[in-house]
Amino acid sequence: MWWPLRRNLDGLHPEYEIMDWRGRSYFADFAWLTEAVKWVIEIKGYGPHVRDMDRGGYCRELNRELFLQALGFRVISFAYDDVERHPELCITLLRMLLSRYEATRLAGLGKIALKSTLLFAAQLGKSVRPKDVAEHLGVSHRTAVRYLQQLCQMGWLIPQLSGSSGRVLMYEVIRRDWDAFEW
Repeated sequence: MWWPLRRNLDGLHPEYEIMDWRGRSYFADFAWLTEAVKWVIEIKGYGPHVRDMDRGGYCRELNRELFLQALGFRVISFAYDDVERHPELCITLLRMLLSRYEATRLAGLGKIALKSTLLFAAQLGKSVRPKDVAEHLGVSHRTAVRYLQQLCQMGWLIPQLSGSSGRVLMYEVIRRDWDAFEW
């Protein structure tokens, strides 16, 4: 899963040892340590993490993840079944998450603005208005309209026309193949 995404193993540490709050060693499946963010990547099997877990184990699991976050790690958890059966989904979700922290790879502020607009529209779960984008990004109404129109031209959004005036008031996310966006 990692190689198709990154094309290298730089900074990726398998079986990364971390001391927990009780002073015991814990081994994360993977840690990816960058200058900006420390990541822990867990691949969790259904048996040990759900079926065979009692209430105490469940509490320890949640406390461990919270402790890792308190130490400054971002925790990413995948189901083993998804890694095995749907690696393309895992790669896409991982790419989307990591891209939020890798702005230096993007080509300029315009690309960042389009990416932010698209993610915001997708997170809303409903049609987005230029006013919503303008408030979210802190840009003018005209700039928000320009971003939304560019995303329409790229095939990510579709304009929704008002019944009486025929003007575009809102935009709907229609394209869901997230790998096609150059994150």
